[in-house]
Amino acid sequence: MKLLILSPSFHGYGESLGRGFAAAGCDVTTLRFDSLTSVREKVANKLLSELPERLTGTSQVVDDRASARMVEAVLSQRPDAVVVIKGDRLSARVNEAIEFVGARSVLWLYDEVRRTRHTEESLDRYPQLVSYSPLDAAAFTAAGRACLYVPNAFDPTMQPMPRQIDRVLFIGARYGRREQLMLSLARAGVPHLAVGRDWSHHPFDRLRTWQWHRPAVEAERDLHRIDGYALTAGAPAAINIHGDQDGFTMKTFEVPGVGGVQLVDRDEVAEFYEPGEEVLVFHDEDELIDLSRRLIADDRWGDRIRRAGQRRTLAEHTFGHRAREVLKLWA
Repeated sequence: MKLLILSPSFHGYGESLGRGFAAAGCDVTTLRFDSLTSVREKVANKLLSELPERLTGTSQVVDDRASARMVEAVLSQRPDAVVVIKGDRLSARVNEAIEFVGARSVLWLYDEVRRTRHTEESLDRYPQLVSYSPLDAAAFTAAGRACLYVPNAFDPTMQPMPRQIDRVLFIGARYGRREQLMLSLARAGVPHLAVGRDWSHHPFDRLRTWQWHRPAVEAERDLHRIDGYALTAGAPAAINIHGDQDGFTMKTFEVPGVGGVQLVDRDEVAEFYEPGEEVLVFHDEDELIDLSRRLIADDRWGDRIRRAGQRRTLAEHTFGHRAREVLKLWA
C-alpha cells in the first residue's frame, strides 16, 4: 500500500507513525503541513498568528498555504491511502484532492477533539476517525461516525544511550497540576528536574512563551525528543502527569519504551502495564515524594521495573502495533 501521512511537526510523531506503517509493510511518505524551517517564518508566525490569537482570543481556522501544499502532494503522489494527523487547520480542498485520486482516508486524533479546531463539518470530511481518547471514540460512534479507539505508542527506532542523572525527571508543558507536583518535590528536598520552555528560566524562553513567571524548581531548556529519551532512560524515574485528559499520553509508552521508570498518576494504566511491576502509580503528593525518594535510594528496584516495562512496551505498544490495527480497516 502506498501511504501518505499528513502531519503536524509536533515532536516528529508523524514520522514515528510513518515508521510504524512501514514496519507493517506500507510504502510511506510523511509530510509536515505546518513546518516552519527558517527564522523568518518562525518570527512571522509569532507576529501574524500567535500574537493576534492572544490579543483577540480567536484563532485562524484554516491555513491556506499549508492546505495548498498538501493538495499538491496528494495530486502528485496519488497514494492509495492518506492518514491525516489532527488536521484541524487543513481546508476541505485537501479532502477533495484525496477523493479525486481515489485514496482512502483516516483522521487520526492523538488529543481530545475538544482541544482542536475541528467542527462537525470538518469531521464529516473523513469516512473514518481514529482517536486515542476512549470517551471521544465512544461519543463519535454513538453519533454515527466510524471511529476506532487506538492508544498512543512508542517508536522503537528511537533508543538513545542513557544520559545518567540523579534527579527525578519531568519533561513537558507546565500546567497547574504539573507545577504543583514539581513544587512539592522541591519543597520536600527531592532532587528533581523539569525540562521544557515553560519551565526554563532563560530570557528567550520566557519571551517565546509569552510568560515571564517561572516556579522555583530546577529546570532546563527544551530538548529534542531523542535527547529527552536519553535523559528519561538515565533518570531514577520520570513523571507522567495527565490532568483532564481521558486518553493516555505518549509518555505513558515512551518512558518504559526507552527503559525508564514511570511514575504515573492513573490507576487505569493497568489497561497497558502492571502497576508495581512495570510502572509505578502515585495518587497524591506524599506518595510521589515517597516513591521518588525510594527510587533514588534503591536503583536495583528501579532497574527491575525498567526491564519489565520495556519488555511489555516492545511486545505490545509500538507504533507498528497501532498501525496494524488501522490497516485492518482497509483489509
